Amino acid sequence: MEAASYLSSGYGLRRSIERQRGWVKLGSLARFWAPPRIKQVFVDKEYGTPYLNTSQVFEVRPAPRKFLAREKISKAESRLAQQGTILVMASASPGRSTLVTAAHENSILSHHFMRVEPRSEELWGWIYAYLKSPQGQAMMSGSQYASIIRHIEPHHVEALPVPMVSEVTALDFQQKVERILSLRNSAFELGEEADRRFAEAIGPVRPDQREDGFEVSSSLLSVGRRRLEASRHNPVAAGIISKFKKVDRLGDITKRIWWMSRFKRFYGEGGLPYISADELFSINPQGSKKILVSPDDNHADYFVDPDWIVMACSGQTYGMNGAATLLSEHHANTFFSHDLIRISADKEKVRPGFLVTALTHRTHGRPLLIREAYGTSIPHLDPSDVAQFPVVRLSKKVEDAIADLAESSARSRFEADVLEQQLAIRAGALVDRFIAGVSEL
Repeated sequence: MEAASYLSSGYGLRRSIERQRGWVKLGSLARFWAPPRIKQVFVDKEYGTPYLNTSQVFEVRPAPRKFLAREKISKAESRLAQQGTILVMASASPGRSTLVTAAHENSILSHHFMRVEPRSEELWGWIYAYLKSPQGQAMMSGSQYASIIRHIEPHHVEALPVPMVSEVTALDFQQKVERILSLRNSAFELGEEADRRFAEAIGPVRPDQREDGFEVSSSLLSVGRRRLEASRHNPVAAGIISKFKKVDRLGDITKRIWWMSRFKRFYGEGGLPYISADELFSINPQGSKKILVSPDDNHADYFVDPDWIVMACSGQTYGMNGAATLLSEHHANTFFSHDLIRISADKEKVRPGFLVTALTHRTHGRPLLIREAYGTSIPHLDPSDVAQFPVVRLSKKVEDAIADLAESSARSRFEADVLEQQLAIRAGALVDRFIAGVSEL
C-alpha cells in the first residue's frame, strides 16, 4: 500500500517495459535465493572461518574481523560463494549488486545477500548489467518494503521484466563482465603481493607486551602532544618500529599533507561528479552524486591530481578510518569530499605506490597510523599527526618492486570501476531503446 511503490521511476518503468513485446520475467533467466540467517558462534582466527558482513563485501580488500565456527552453521558450504557469483543486497541498500571475486574466497558471506544463478551461462553478463542499470535499480527500489530497514525478497526481483537481447549483445556483455572480474582479481592479488613483499622485507613483529595490558614509561607521556590514551602507546606499534633499520618521517618525504575546510553541499543534475570517503573506498559504489558549485568559489581546490594519496580521516579505527588509496587519471575533474586527507609524495624521495603500502599494511603499517586517531564517538586523524608517521626505508630495488605492484593494483581497480559504470550506462541505453519500441537489441 506504500505510495512509493507506484512512482514513475520504478513502477512506471516496469509498466513501460511490459507494454512492449520481447521481454520475459527475470526469474526465467536466473534463480534468486537467499540463505537463512546465520547462527554466529565466534571463535579465534586460527580456528574459525572468516565472515564478511554487508559493508565488508564492498570493500576493495576486505579484512575479516569476525571468525565463525563452521560446524555450527547450517549448510555452511552454500555460503562460500564462488568467483563470478552475482550478489544482490536484500536489505539496507536493496538491489545493490556486485560480483564475488578472489577477495571473497573462503569467506562466509552475509545472509543479507541474494545469490543469483543464471539458468544459461551465456546470459550471465547481461543479467548483471541489467541489475546494474538505472532502470533495474529503480525497479528494485520500487519493490522494497518496510520502513526503517528496507527489504526486497527474491520473488520481487524474479518478477521484474527484462528485455531479451541477441546472442551478439549477450556475448558482448559477457566479455565485459569477465574483464571487470579479471581486473578486480588482479587488483586484489597485486595488492596482496605488495603487502607480502613489504612484510617479508621487514620481518615478523613480536611485541614485548600484550595489547590487553601493558606498561609505559611516564617519560614517554611528555613527548610531542602528550597523548594519554593507551592506544597511542600500543606495544604492537613499538614492536614494529623496533624492526625498522632506517626511517623517514612522512612529512619529510612529501610535498604536502593537508585537508580541506567544510563546505555547504548542494546536489543536483548538471553539477560536478562528487566522491565521498564511503564511495572512494568501496568497489562500484551505488549511484554517483553531482555537486553544484559557484563559478566564483574555490571548488578547484577540492580537485585532486593523479598519484596523490587520499586518506579517510574519520570513522571507526577498526573500519574506514586511516584507509588510503592511490589516485589515477580517472579522478580528474571530480570534486572530493573535505573528509579526506590529501598526501602529495615527493617522487624524488619516495614512490607513491611504496608510500601507500607503508601506510596501509595491515600488520606492519596501519597500527602505526591508527594509533594517532583521537576522539571517542567518531575518532579522527589530523594531518599534523599523519605527517609524523614513520616510513621504513628499504633498498631502492625492493621499494620499486613494491611500488610497481601497488600502482598496478590501483590502476586495475579503477579501470574495473570505470568499465562497470560504462556497463550500467550501456544496459540502461538498451532498456531505453526497448521502451521506445526497438525490439532487436
